[in-house]
Amino acid sequence: MPDPSRIQYLLEGYLNKSCSREELEELFSYIGGENSEEVLKRFMGDVYGADTTVPELDFEDIYEKILAPAPVVRARIFSFTRIAAAAVVLLLAGSAYWLLNRKTPEKMLVKVQETDIAPGINKAVLTLADGSTVTLDSTGNQVIRQGQVAIRKQNGQLLYAAHGDGTGVHYNKLTTPRGGQFKLVLPDGTKVWLNSASTLRYPTAFTGEKRIVELEGQGYFEVAKNAAQPFRVMVSNMEVQVLGTDFDVMAYPDETTVNTTLLTGSVQVKEGPALQLLKPGQQAVLDNQNHAISVKDADLKKVTAWKNGLFVFNNMALPAILREVARWYDVDIVYAAKPSEELYGGGIGRNLNLSGVLSLLEGSGYNHFRIEGRKVIVLP
Repeated sequence: MPDPSRIQYLLEGYLNKSCSREELEELFSYIGGENSEEVLKRFMGDVYGADTTVPELDFEDIYEKILAPAPVVRARIFSFTRIAAAAVVLLLAGSAYWLLNRKTPEKMLVKVQETDIAPGINKAVLTLADGSTVTLDSTGNQVIRQGQVAIRKQNGQLLYAAHGDGTGVHYNKLTTPRGGQFKLVLPDGTKVWLNSASTLRYPTAFTGEKRIVELEGQGYFEVAKNAAQPFRVMVSNMEVQVLGTDFDVMAYPDETTVNTTLLTGSVQVKEGPALQLLKPGQQAVLDNQNHAISVKDADLKKVTAWKNGLFVFNNMALPAILREVARWYDVDIVYAAKPSEELYGGGIGRNLNLSGVLSLLEGSGYNHFRIEGRKVIVLP
């Protein structure tokens, strides 16, 4: 008989992405077993309990989906928009839990298409100072030498070792293609996660009074603290000024805004004469047309979802969702029909094949989709 406190511990570890492989296997073995029902329901109740704005959910229905013997994808529609923490739990059974801001009968989704595209993986291209390139993926370990600098590719990430006097400093560039992501540890110990279709340019050693890197696309930063050498992220004409903090910058060319979201610490966002100081939980939004910077409260779960293996949509229009999908699955979106104006909310695992994601969108909205090669056709 499993210990309920053990199941609770494993569920929290899964939610926090801290489970080992052995713990994940142990958790799967308990799903549907004796005592698991009560623990799972209590766990979901604790997750939702703090949010008094959310109408009461049907835990019985959610639990039935968790214990479904086959990973049948279903859409459950509610009259409110809410990113369900239970979505993460439901992914244990290979399902996705969807919410939409309108009522409609529950329905089975369309059959998976024969043409399908796998999700993105850990892959990137490293461009060295001499212009030579190295293709990186999550397999194997290697050491890349550049002058006095040794760069290690280990366990699907790139690591730079700090070196002392700053002699022989070179600039490298790490680029993730569409359908790829990668993690990088800079010479000062700063950790950077690059989302798909992103580029980071950085020195092989930080010298002088500032640590400066240049970003295009999206990156999540955990900056190593060094008050004597502030960290700067340059995005086009905008500058994010940092001391020691965790934050996310989203600056894709096909988006209308550049979003800087602060999780911990303190950052300043500067564009021309405009300067905004962020507090944890806030997001600075730079309008690319009028160059105005506004500050608002951030949806941290949505902002960091990509880093945690999820798509999370909260009051998002279909075109914005499909731009994320296009980058992760390396596809082009072709509109053969006008996208509906409804707003979507919910969570989907980024490990699903493309057809699974489109099926969930199709089952929860008005538009239909067809995959043709590496194109997604948006239909009425």
